[in-house]
Amino acid sequence: MHHADKARGAVALALVTALVLGACTTVPLRSGNAPVVADRAFSAEGRITARHGADAVSARFRWTHDPPRDALELSTPLGQIVAELSGDTDARLAEVRLADGRTMQASDWTALTQRALGFPLPVTGLASWIRGGARAGAAFDSELDARGRATVVRQDGWEILFDYPDDASSSPLRMRMTYPDVEVRIALDQALPR
Repeated sequence: MHHADKARGAVALALVTALVLGACTTVPLRSGNAPVVADRAFSAEGRITARHGADAVSARFRWTHDPPRDALELSTPLGQIVAELSGDTDARLAEVRLADGRTMQASDWTALTQRALGFPLPVTGLASWIRGGARAGAAFDSELDARGRATVVRQDGWEILFDYPDDASSSPLRMRMTYPDVEVRIALDQALPR
């Protein structure tokens, strides 16, 4: 693989992963659909794989979500940091810093991913989706299992499929998110509280 291809892959991974950095203020609700998950601070670690067309990348991640700020570290399976992402919705700033020192900034995650990838990613949803529900402020539909947990949420043009570790868990450990020509898979090391 050429240096330019590796750099492009690192930028793509960092920016696709930026959708992990969503911040949205919500109120907990429960209707006949999936729950709308309140936005509150959490930390998560796990693995992420992203595919756009023929390009695919994967990494380990460590995400700290403390609204309105987010910080994300991406690393190889051996622990080498590939990229660090940070954002502050109040300051209207999103930034990615690659291991080689290059940086890219924008006023928000959507603008950053649009500019770098050529298409916007739904960055405001994942802080809720990663905990097994929909985000407030946007229409959605969902499918629930017999325990009332979301198995599928369709929101912002994305379809999110949830996989729970057992029948008693209210939060998923794995997610598969699809959008035309884009697929993102997330596996958490530990389920997050709703």
